[in-house]
Amino acid sequence: MNQRLPALTAKEVIRALERAGFTVTRMSGSHCRLVHPGEPERKVTVPVHAGDLKRGTLRAIIAQAGFTSVAEFLKLL
Repeated sequence: MNQRLPALTAKEVIRALERAGFTVTRMSGSHCRLVHPGEPERKVTVPVHAGDLKRGTLRAIIAQAGFTSVAEFLKLL
């Protein structure tokens, strides 16, 4: 995962994860929880704040979702 990440908002990340098959299970405060119906152990939490997500947070979300590369995730945008 050495590819440089673009600046993305939480809304864009959630939309990309939904395209990958994840569904929103709950919104608690400023965080959105998504789970993959086919693989319930794949759970991802996305902080929903104003502005762009930090790149380190975005990398953690990509890894948490089980993507093997950044490019694989970026294709969903």
